[in-house]
Amino acid sequence: MRHPLVMGNWKLNGSRHMVNELIDGLRKEVSSVDGCDIAIAPPFIYLDQAKHQASGSHIMLGAQNVDINLSGAFTGETSANMLKDIGMKYVIIGHSERRTYHKESDEVIAEKFAVVKEAGLIPVLCIGETEAENEAGQTEAVCAKQLDAVLKTMGAPAFGNSVIAYEPVWAIGTGKSATPAQAQAVHKFIRDHIAKHDAKVAAQVIIQYGGSVNASNAAELFSQPDIDGALVGGASLKADAFAVIVKAAAAAKKA
Repeated sequence: MRHPLVMGNWKLNGSRHMVNELIDGLRKEVSSVDGCDIAIAPPFIYLDQAKHQASGSHIMLGAQNVDINLSGAFTGETSANMLKDIGMKYVIIGHSERRTYHKESDEVIAEKFAVVKEAGLIPVLCIGETEAENEAGQTEAVCAKQLDAVLKTMGAPAFGNSVIAYEPVWAIGTGKSATPAQAQAVHKFIRDHIAKHDAKVAAQVIIQYGGSVNASNAAELFSQPDIDGALVGGASLKADAFAVIVKAAAAAKKA
């Protein structure tokens, strides 16, 4: 059985004080939660502090990005081996904000996927369509193209011990969210697309939903058979709101 993962992407938010306060609050809120993996991805500069603050809890750490290079003259970059060295478990790659603002292509994201896997970390591959693509009926084609960048270079087995986050771009930070039925349909398509190459891997891969997930819609989303938790943005910046989402995922697994 797949184990849901709820991960908080803090994006460009945080301070030393906030890291301590938020993690302390989250530890108290989720200390008795069972049946759901929990992770947070603070900005790079706070990862080591967050790791120490979360020590002894079952809150795991992830990074928001990684470079394709392992070392060398690449000013401002961070390698997968560095992230492993400070105790990270997950690395978010392919987020729509990276694709849009930093012009990251499917090919570059596939390279990042590869270096994360080679370092023994777990990639969280974000895929999803824009509002225009959605309205044009291109959701499945866009998701397939983004998945194929990895499938063609690494094959379906690469998705073993990996995470996919379906994040419709039109729902990120907008307050809009795909309905549970809409999200489930895309999640099933993603799983079926991988199953064409490897049914066993497809059955096991964690597929999160992301895009304005909050305390009020989490339970209904997680009741869908192919939704395995969430990649959470704004709601992850408040311990109580994030904890409600975590608890909803844990409850859905037990249902």
